[in-house]
Amino acid sequence: MAASNSADGETGTQQVWNPRLALLVAATFFMEILDGTILTTAIPSIAADLRVPAADVNITMTAYLMTVAMGIPFSGWLAERMGARRVFCLAIAVFTVASLACALSTDLTMLTLSRILQGAGGAMMVPVGTLVVLRGTPKSELLRATAFLVWPALLAPVLAPLVGGALTTYLSWHWIFLLNLPLGAAAFIAALRLVPAGAGDRQRRLDWLGLILTSAGVGALVVGLELATAHPDGPWAALSAAAGVAALAAAVLWMRRARTPLFDLTVFSTRTFRAMATGGFVYRLTISSVPFLLPLMFQAGFGWSPLHAGIMVAAVFVGNIGIKPATTPLIRRFGFRAMLVFGSLASAVTFAACALLTPDTPEVLIFVLLVFSGAFRSIGFSAYASVQYADIVPAQLTSANTVSATLVQLAAGAGIAVGALLIRIFDGVGAFPADPAGPYRGAFLTMAVLMLLSTADSLALHRHAGAAVSRPGQEPAEEQPPPPPAAGRVQPR
Repeated sequence: MAASNSADGETGTQQVWNPRLALLVAATFFMEILDGTILTTAIPSIAADLRVPAADVNITMTAYLMTVAMGIPFSGWLAERMGARRVFCLAIAVFTVASLACALSTDLTMLTLSRILQGAGGAMMVPVGTLVVLRGTPKSELLRATAFLVWPALLAPVLAPLVGGALTTYLSWHWIFLLNLPLGAAAFIAALRLVPAGAGDRQRRLDWLGLILTSAGVGALVVGLELATAHPDGPWAALSAAAGVAALAAAVLWMRRARTPLFDLTVFSTRTFRAMATGGFVYRLTISSVPFLLPLMFQAGFGWSPLHAGIMVAAVFVGNIGIKPATTPLIRRFGFRAMLVFGSLASAVTFAACALLTPDTPEVLIFVLLVFSGAFRSIGFSAYASVQYADIVPAQLTSANTVSATLVQLAAGAGIAVGALLIRIFDGVGAFPADPAGPYRGAFLTMAVLMLLSTADSLALHRHAGAAVSRPGQEPAEEQPPPPPAAGRVQPR
């Protein structure tokens, strides 16, 4: 299958599935996502070392996540202007150098500024790395490609407490960042060898107003979500979120009229892509709450130690990995709609089951439940990651990829914020008196109900949605577009 000239001006080349490139991009994603969550366990050590209150260290996490979210819209245009290979290599270099600066920080200001620089590198790695893989992958191999790209989002939030706790306990918090130096150097060298070169489109103009409105809106939403988690009693979380929604609404109105918009919003007219922004957003939101809710329930509700809770939550990781070889065959056998419905419905059942756990529940049963929960979330993640690009044409790929990466960041932040909000609500109403784990039970039950919204959205998909990817060469006749008319030939009426 020959690829047409891409939107960024890179020359069209024969699309050849390259698993080494997909693995390289997945490894860089893992570094970026892990660094976004791993600092939680190291906050007390960082605070003691820098001689600041522990609560003040949270700004380093907020600054990182906000920079990643705000930088993603710009990175899509930058890849078109400079070429994806240059931007991806630059992203790895910036992220690695910033990691060294984080490790060498001697005060909170230096650490926060270094985290902002690190977030800028991460913002480029996320969408541009995906774009590099997607452009070189024919649709018949898209399921295999996304299987590589999905695992960082599944594993990093689960492994972060264990890795961060181990490094902080046995070495120091500096090693959280120093670990990125050899990994980043190896990734940079590999990127120079594996990523195809492209000149980019030097004439590509930047939609400055669209960029400002989109970045401001995404940044305000991220700040609002962070404030809702850390400072729920004040009005600032709601005000920030409202400002973010208003800015994004203005961005949409502008880009629908602009001659060269930042994003091609017509991607939302494609039903399989729109599924990522509707049911897929709800799915990621609820799934992202699990690594947040489970450790808290085990520690505050069951009285377990952090290490005990971390080891048990690792069962989700076992399920993620265990089912991964079967996700592609399952999707090819049953199709996207069936697997999306199954994945979301089964996840809702596991959430409801988590609400029924008690300190007296045999730990073997808890472990098995979390293994199944991890397997079901892996199926859903893989299906959404693939189906969203199933019907996207090459000219829309950059916009679709950048919009998707932005929504993924927002869904992850919203999952934690909504989880924290639910805990406070059920703790305040006293729905579970004399039960320390009661608020967490209420949160899991609510998440189960929310997940059913994703199930309903998936049921509305066409039975053969995404068949070009799930069953290449076997698309049903009614799904195939009519062949274009031959030049100069009058078509019969």
